[in-house]
Amino acid sequence: MKIGILRAGHSPDGMIEAMGNYDEMFVTLLAGNDFTFQTYSVVDGEFPASAQEADGWLITGSKHGAYEDHAWIPPLENLIRDINSADKPLIGVCFGHQIIAQALGGKVEKFKDGWSVGRTEYTLDGKTVALNAWHQDQVTQLPTGARVVGSSDFCANAMLAYGDNIWTVQPHPEFSPEFVDGLIKSRGIGVVPDAQLADASTKLDQPLDRTDIAAHMAQFFKSKARA
Repeated sequence: MKIGILRAGHSPDGMIEAMGNYDEMFVTLLAGNDFTFQTYSVVDGEFPASAQEADGWLITGSKHGAYEDHAWIPPLENLIRDINSADKPLIGVCFGHQIIAQALGGKVEKFKDGWSVGRTEYTLDGKTVALNAWHQDQVTQLPTGARVVGSSDFCANAMLAYGDNIWTVQPHPEFSPEFVDGLIKSRGIGVVPDAQLADASTKLDQPLDRTDIAAHMAQFFKSKARA
C-alpha cells in the first residue's frame, strides 16, 4: 500500500539531521506495515498530480497556521477535497488535523487559552491515551459530517473522524520525547510561557501511547484499502 505524505512543514534546522524531517518521522512511526511512502513537500509547492497517486494520504504538522495566507494552502485544501471525493483514506496530524477541518468547512483559530505543549492525556474512544502536543491553534468549529472521537479538557476537538475515510489527531504521535525537548529549546523559548515549558520538561520521561496510536493509524489505512 502506497502512502503519500503531504509535508506541510519542516523540523527545525538543527534537528533534521539527528531526528529527521516530519515525513521521515511518520515513515519510522508506521514502519513494519508493508507500506511504501512518497513525500510531497506541499509547503514548498510540490504537489501530486491527483488524489490517485497514492492509496492513502497523510498530512503532517507545520509551524504555519491553516488560516494564514500562503500560496500552497488553497491547492492543499483542493487536494483534501479531491482525496475525500475519491474516498481515499486520509490522516491529518496537528496542522493536518486543522487544515482538513478547514478545507471541509470547519474553523481553525488561535485558542484563547493559549498553548498545549508536551505530554498530554486525551480520551479516545473511552480510553485514556498520552501523546506529545505542540500547538496553539485548534479546530473550534466542526465541519458538517465530522464527529469527535477524542478530546481533552483543553482541546475539545482533539481527534476527529469523517465517515470511514478520514481520521485526524491534534497531538503528535510521531514526536518522541527527545524531539519535544529539542522544540522546547529551539522554538519554545520566548514563545510558549516559561512555566509551561518547564512543566513539559519534567514530563519527558513519562510513558506515551505512540505505539498504540501508530497501530491505530496503520489499521485505519489497511481497513480502508480492503474495503
